[in-house]
Amino acid sequence: MRERSLTFRELALVAGTRGLLGVGVGLLLAGRLSARQRRSIGLPLLLTGAISTIPIMIYLLRKPALPELASGLEEPAMAI
Repeated sequence: MRERSLTFRELALVAGTRGLLGVGVGLLLAGRLSARQRRSIGLPLLLTGAISTIPIMIYLLRKPALPELASGLEEPAMAI
């Protein structure tokens, strides 16, 4: 498997988009709000999370992979 390092900023961006998706889906499925309120709040969150995920993932997948470690003892701080 290829490993890529992520900066904290990139990790926060990925986590934020996943959070938007989750909140959007949660609001759409929740029964506490009226159907109109759920759609007007949940659908934009869901779409924003889904649409913003695509270019972020393309960027991250195009990043060069980490080079193979010569000794095999060193580990990157954060890798996906």
